[in-house]
Amino acid sequence: MTTTTPARGRRRAPSRMERAAGRAAAFQKPRVILALLLLLALTSVMLLDGYLRSEIGNDARVRDGAAYDKVPSRILDGGPLLTFDHGTATTQSVPDRTIVLTFDDGPTATWTPQVLKVLEENDVDATFFMVGSMISRYPGVVKSLVKQGNEVGIHTFTHVDLSYQSAARLQRELKQTQLALAGAAGVTTTLFRAPYSSQIDAVDNYSWPVYQEIGDLGYTSVFVDTDSDDWKKPGVSKIVRWATPKKNKGAIVLMHDAGGDRSQTISALGTYIKKMKAKGYTFTTVSGAQAMLNGNRSGVGRQSGSVGAGAGAGASAGAGIGGTGAAQAAQHQAAGATLYEGRALVYAVAVAEWVVPALSWFLLVVGIAVMGRFGMMLVLARRHHRQRNRGRGKGGRGGGRFSWGPAVTRPVSVIVPAYNEKECIANTLRSLAKSTHPIEIVVVDDGSDDNTSEIAESLGMPNVRVVRQENAGKPAALNNGVRTARHDIIVMMDGDTVFEPDAVHQLVQPFADPEIGAVAGNAKVGNRTTLIGAWQHIEYVMGFNLDRRMYDLLRCMPTIPGAIGAFRRDAVLGVGGMSEDTLAEDTDITIALHRAGWRVVYQEHARAWTEAPGSLRQLWSQRYRWSYGTMQALWKHRKSLTDKGPSGRFGRVGMPLVVLFQIVTPVFAPLIDVFTGYSMIFVDFRAALLAWLAVLAVQLVCAAYAFRLDREKYRYLAMFPLQQLAYRQMMYLVLIHSCVTALTGGRLRWQKLKRTGEVGTPAGAGR
Repeated sequence: MTTTTPARGRRRAPSRMERAAGRAAAFQKPRVILALLLLLALTSVMLLDGYLRSEIGNDARVRDGAAYDKVPSRILDGGPLLTFDHGTATTQSVPDRTIVLTFDDGPTATWTPQVLKVLEENDVDATFFMVGSMISRYPGVVKSLVKQGNEVGIHTFTHVDLSYQSAARLQRELKQTQLALAGAAGVTTTLFRAPYSSQIDAVDNYSWPVYQEIGDLGYTSVFVDTDSDDWKKPGVSKIVRWATPKKNKGAIVLMHDAGGDRSQTISALGTYIKKMKAKGYTFTTVSGAQAMLNGNRSGVGRQSGSVGAGAGAGASAGAGIGGTGAAQAAQHQAAGATLYEGRALVYAVAVAEWVVPALSWFLLVVGIAVMGRFGMMLVLARRHHRQRNRGRGKGGRGGGRFSWGPAVTRPVSVIVPAYNEKECIANTLRSLAKSTHPIEIVVVDDGSDDNTSEIAESLGMPNVRVVRQENAGKPAALNNGVRTARHDIIVMMDGDTVFEPDAVHQLVQPFADPEIGAVAGNAKVGNRTTLIGAWQHIEYVMGFNLDRRMYDLLRCMPTIPGAIGAFRRDAVLGVGGMSEDTLAEDTDITIALHRAGWRVVYQEHARAWTEAPGSLRQLWSQRYRWSYGTMQALWKHRKSLTDKGPSGRFGRVGMPLVVLFQIVTPVFAPLIDVFTGYSMIFVDFRAALLAWLAVLAVQLVCAAYAFRLDREKYRYLAMFPLQQLAYRQMMYLVLIHSCVTALTGGRLRWQKLKRTGEVGTPAGAGR
């Protein structure tokens, strides 16, 4: 029987659906770019955080015992203040009975404020040689330090031994630290202390050229006279004794406000200051000592005009932000690009400092949830399999054969929506002709222009009716089929799907239970011989055998697949039919049935074979539509969260599970992979690799169990690791693309995939 529509012209104008699809396609590329930019931004934040923590670009080499014959003797025998005037090196020593307290490796949020408190209580200023990465992480501490009247110096950005570094790395270390100072406290400085340096007589042939280059840039290199060795934690008395200069000489004293537990330093500091003041010593900063040496106790130290390109870039002349004259003469107000770039650096670090730990904790929670989900799926899938297969093949022994109730033998209607399915429609209908259950077949031709309906009619099957309609989309075609169906049970399938002979009979048996309104079948990938097909085969088997079994037992099945599903006709009509509100009409109708009080179950023995997308482009298009449509359906039924009674079970259980594991977790999954790759490259390759392999092993166990339940060949699991590396990443990007589309208010219409018709009537399962 054939139902016709008015004759169409030779050239048909695009339908509303096609025009909408065309407009939507124009927006896809920008949204893909936006999604990739978002992932790139988060990756950049991670890299910045790793750089600050010396996980990236870290060079732990420290030179020791090198020759020093190329270093002038007057330098090795000179004082701890090294400057260069037009290439000529000069050293100076601190005046007698003068102490210059210096602190290295800070700032920190824990110890530096305690040092500042002791200094303020004793009315003493000090010079802090700070690491740029620490400055950018604790800008508030630096600002307070400068405001209190203390002086700052550069200790590089990542605390590396500069004698191993290139000239470009040296320049970068200095510039980045200056930017950090500018962003944190609005100042730059001309003071420098190299990491791992000590007294000036330790300068060797490798470090001497570094100091020459730094001096040419206008910096004063500051060494030490006495080292408290507080990093060794020798005890308060030893720290005080080792920091005390001999014979009333002046000294630059080294202590630390970072690098570990500095409680002994804090305890020793107050004692040391009181002891030295009692001996008649004066405390000052490096600039203060230089002013004293130049006979100027009230003016500034070195003039800003002598500052070279590295130290003076972006600085204006005058005293520092504290305005304390000689004590901060080496500091200069940051201005221009240096100031704004410095603030940008500090803001970027602040974002990284918040985002990376937050993401780390979030991903930890997600990881625990995912592992818990795997465990729950395995337990519930096993229970589901044992329950639904009880007594099969055992003659009813072992507690009785499972049954839905009296066998359902009455005829059912099979609706086949078709749009340009000339490659597949014949195979689809021939497979239905072999059905062991009495059926009528309703082919709804949704405005095809490739002779789909003619091919269906030419097969001459007596139980096939072809209904033609103007192109209106799959939901409209299904609704048309429901209206014209003659039976109370409706089986819906895709035009490219091939049913096994007993598929319909198995699919309708759950309707013996009057509470069941819909049944999800077991869709299998037919074209699994290709790489993409094999990957999708793994995904289908895991998805149907684990996810659907779990959702079935929890009574919150989220989706009846369009390839194979059955419904009570009155249930479908009761919820208004197949809605065109979303792109995932199958998810939409399933949730609607839940909310109407119907139960939805999974029938694993009802198998159908479908043709999966054959190219990455088609796969992206299909999964993009699925993901976006699922979000639309969840949003449409968001009020299910507050539904009461049995009809609210999906909102209470299913909705959170779907949102968490089908949207939130996959959206953040690329970050887990980025974290893993980052850890392998920059942190601990062995530990990160073992963690990744452990997760892969858990997933492989789940996949193998799913294959066992469905009696599939295990050989396809050989492609599982590659699927996790390539295919899974694409699926994540598709979901991110869908999220961006949803957040930007984009629209997407139903899309037709190109079919080859290579999926024929199956010879049996487990091929």
